[in-house]
Amino acid sequence: MRIAILGAGPAGLYLGYLIKRRAPTADVTVIEQNPADATFGFGVVFSDRALEFLRDDDEQTYAAIVPRMESWSDIALVLRGERIVIDGVGFAAIGRLKLLQLLQERARSVGVELAYRRAVKDLSELDGFDLVVGADGVNSLVRRSLSDEFGASVDYMTNRFAWFGTTKRFETLTQTFIQTELGSFNAHHYRFTPELSTFIVEVDAATFERAGFASMSEPEASATCERVFAEALDGHALISNNSIWRQFPLVHNARWSHANRVLIGDALHTAHFSIGSGTRLAMEDAIALDKALVAQPRDLSAALSAYEAARRPILEKLVTGANGSAQWYEHFAEHMALKPVDFAMSYITRSGRIDLERLRKLSPKFVARYERERS
Repeated sequence: MRIAILGAGPAGLYLGYLIKRRAPTADVTVIEQNPADATFGFGVVFSDRALEFLRDDDEQTYAAIVPRMESWSDIALVLRGERIVIDGVGFAAIGRLKLLQLLQERARSVGVELAYRRAVKDLSELDGFDLVVGADGVNSLVRRSLSDEFGASVDYMTNRFAWFGTTKRFETLTQTFIQTELGSFNAHHYRFTPELSTFIVEVDAATFERAGFASMSEPEASATCERVFAEALDGHALISNNSIWRQFPLVHNARWSHANRVLIGDALHTAHFSIGSGTRLAMEDAIALDKALVAQPRDLSAALSAYEAARRPILEKLVTGANGSAQWYEHFAEHMALKPVDFAMSYITRSGRIDLERLRKLSPKFVARYERERS
């Protein structure tokens, strides 16, 4: 079988590796328009134990990635200068470029052809392949070319965010919320190497307009954010890397495949960055698609249908939680009026997947503080 995977992000690279690992005679090509060392953003964050799904079936990839991750067991919120720690909510992070390099090595180790700097303009260029996988992200050519067939839609959140980096080392994932004369700001910051941290700045629509970010250059916007978060940055500068203001896209597809075309990862769905599951979900899509191809080796249509049938219920549950989190952030400026401990409780329960009793077991120190201050 000849397989073309469009997009060399985590989903595309990992799928190529999985297929070639179990079917060495398959012709697998991963096609990417950017250079191999190009990446946007800084660190990739995973919820605690997010890579455990790799341990049993793919110990080598698990062993390659996990030692290079920065991890912590608590998260913290800062509101009006008060720091609230929520214990037992662990995360781990790795540089996006490092993750891609590790997955490139895994793909090459089994003979996947990696074609970088190749821009596919039209899907007809891939007509010679038996299977074409759209792992080409939010702006997927595969999805856009077959929008009606997939029943595709893309909606956008109203908040704006920009990804920066900094040399300031943060010991845990922290969210800093600040009210200024320009409006309401939030920063998601966490280390992804011992020396570097991601620093995502988020503002609501009113603040974006009032601050004049739309007319600022990237250096001007960076300087403004440095001033707003001067205390959190503690004298460190922000680092830009295509750090433009974006609105988060909500990608949905009524159908996941058409003929011999199929979608995975951000081309298929998005999960708001606040839950730290986007990359994990993309890699799990790759696992599910590979398993379906194994189960139906002679019937591609049946394999693609089985992939969707098995994966969709799991994915939709997770995306529903991510959308709940995204909606909380859409109104974070309103939540900032709460007392810090009430704000923290609103934050930690935002996805609708955790209640007080579950939280009592997960985060006993935080719940004890919450109940003490509420009494």
